[in-house]
Amino acid sequence: MRLYLAGPEVFLPDADAIGAAKKALCTAHGIEGVFPLDPPLTDVRDWRAIHARCEALLRGCDALLANLSPFRGVGADPGTVFEMGLMHGLGRPVHGYLATAATLRERVTCQEDSGTWRDAEGLMVEDFGLGENLMLEGAIAASDGVMVRMAASDPWRDFTPFEEALRRLSPRRSGRL
Repeated sequence: MRLYLAGPEVFLPDADAIGAAKKALCTAHGIEGVFPLDPPLTDVRDWRAIHARCEALLRGCDALLANLSPFRGVGADPGTVFEMGLMHGLGRPVHGYLATAATLRERVTCQEDSGTWRDAEGLMVEDFGLGENLMLEGAIAASDGVMVRMAASDPWRDFTPFEEALRRLSPRRSGRL
């Protein structure tokens, strides 16, 4: 089974090494990991080519495992979220993990207002006990996916939540990931 490894790790200066380490962990669990930067990009300035390449890689995979750890704010990377939506729309399983044990509501600065949590702009903050937006966790649940939420020392280099997700996926490798 080919598993697309979605997440903002592609923005790290050592992204190729991170991807290689994650792919090695996948192999140890009997899964073929596909990292968005394989092979490494030759021209990182051509955003259209990057998009087309990532979409082609996604279409060539059986499932997706997304790092949904907060990125540049309290929520997941929007590119990763797009990739999840595409795979879910293709009818393929999506899985996710967060390198934090905190719920989305716990990560957003908010106050309770007559039984509803509101952020500084007065917008309602979901309080379902989920780690991410209900649409993301809903897509994972709808595809019978794995969702891991656990504290990690570094959301990009501490692979503990990633490995836990792989451990939960390993028994599924003979069927649908």
